[in-house]
Amino acid sequence: TFCNHTEIEKLLDTSESDQDRELIGDFTKPCVLSTVEGKHQDLKYITPEMMVSALSGQLHHVVERIVVIDCRYPYEFEGGHIKGALNLYQEEQVEEYLLRTPIAPLSPDHRVLLVFHCEFSSERGPRMCRFVRERDRTMNEYPNLHYPEIYILKGGYKEFFPHFRMQCEPQGYRPMHHQDFKEDLRKFRLKSRTWAGERSKRGLYSRLKKL
Repeated sequence: TFCNHTEIEKLLDTSESDQDRELIGDFTKPCVLSTVEGKHQDLKYITPEMMVSALSGQLHHVVERIVVIDCRYPYEFEGGHIKGALNLYQEEQVEEYLLRTPIAPLSPDHRVLLVFHCEFSSERGPRMCRFVRERDRTMNEYPNLHYPEIYILKGGYKEFFPHFRMQCEPQGYRPMHHQDFKEDLRKFRLKSRTWAGERSKRGLYSRLKKL
């Protein structure tokens, strides 16, 4: 069910709650999206409703672009994903897309937001979100960041799909542990693990664990 206009206005009304909002990663301003409690205390979570409100263009006066990063494996993504989402499930893909040439807003008054998710947003999405923040910190003089405003979609695609099917393409949901894709799961897990193992030799993973 879509939020009605009043609910959207309520979700996006920043005037009364600016003082209460958490600051973005470079501490220059409050988060533009309302956040909720989530599994990982160090990450900022938004609800599926908040995500849809933001994607509907209601924030165009302050948000230039919202990049949705779906960290699920390709067979999950192909079975149904949020319209416009990017399927980046390996750290090297995320680094290539987001950090090699960082996406900067054309206007200093506007923001670029990143929203990460996976199936449940409990492991893969949060891990990738932390990876981007860690790499971003090493590339910039503290507290400056290329992406100061990053979020996790709470509940992941599993929570999003039943309520906002019309925002998904194709309109389906293929779980990670789907019977027909056991071999794919094994292959992608191995791929991710191998790559992570190579990185750990260079000390990146030990730094990530300390975040």
